[in-house]
Amino acid sequence: MPNLPEGSEKLYTQADVQAAYDGLAERLNAELPKGELLLLSIMTGALFPTVEIAQRLNRPLTFDYVHASRYRGETSGGDVQWHRWPEIPSEARTILIVDDIFDEGYTLQAIRQRLAKHHHVVAAVLAIKQHSRGLGRHCVDYFGLEVPDRYVFGCGMDYQERFRELPEIWALPEQN
Repeated sequence: MPNLPEGSEKLYTQADVQAAYDGLAERLNAELPKGELLLLSIMTGALFPTVEIAQRLNRPLTFDYVHASRYRGETSGGDVQWHRWPEIPSEARTILIVDDIFDEGYTLQAIRQRLAKHHHVVAAVLAIKQHSRGLGRHCVDYFGLEVPDRYVFGCGMDYQERFRELPEIWALPEQN
């Protein structure tokens, strides 16, 4: 285990996270239209959740990614910066956007808006943060876990570009 930031608290164990992925996939398999899905991973954080969800889906899959960021290693977000936009085939199909966490929603909303003009778009995230800042939670169709309004890391989420590989979800100490 790497040296975690002092005072970090484990919010969810590896077993909790795996159960959340199982639940997400169960709902996705039951509710999404039948047929091939394009899984669109939001880099870099969604790399881990995309693989976990993909391994549990019972249908043909294709993969691509979009690289957009608001945090760039910081603990608070700025404007959405586009690093890579995928070349998505024009034929109609369902696109499942996967992300690690829904915090304020600006990145996810920007991606959805660009895709929704020509495709059926669904969004799934591993974690959704409990607060009322930013955009409404309507941008997320499926989520696995709720996390408190603290800076969280692990399972794709980073703290200063580190700790994405942790199989649990951790939080920095509460700010006074």
